[in-house]
Amino acid sequence: MRCPFCGHEDTQVKDSRPTDDNSAIRRRRYCPSCGSRFTTFERVQLRELTVVKKNGQRVAFDRDKLARSITVACRKRPVDPERIERVVNGIVRRLESSGESEIPSTQIGELVMDALRALDPVAYVRFASVYRNFREARDFEEFISDLAETASLKD
Repeated sequence: MRCPFCGHEDTQVKDSRPTDDNSAIRRRRYCPSCGSRFTTFERVQLRELTVVKKNGQRVAFDRDKLARSITVACRKRPVDPERIERVVNGIVRRLESSGESEIPSTQIGELVMDALRALDPVAYVRFASVYRNFREARDFEEFISDLAETASLKD
């Protein structure tokens, strides 16, 4: 593994252990060249996924981008980072096991919306405001009233 600080090619693994949900191996590494320490994660990847964006552009699926977007939606909310990691792992597992190698970005967005709806209502609205491209306060009002309506139907 290349050192992210100095670019040295040969780093040493000092400690390896599974993550809490056993979905990855966490490795603490040491660079003998510059003395830096850093962490890497090793995960099983069932297939290469490609995201097909709304404009038809195809890009490689980026798990970290998915995790960042969910983390941003949950910022300053009482959501444990391990729960976010479980949500990300669940979404990635569903995408990889779908049998498709090309995934529409809208499908990923809907999976995130479903997961955030169950995780935290404020994070759900935050993500929806970006995902659904809210432009004015009325958009929020309509979304919240729809949300309240579906919640009352469940009760």
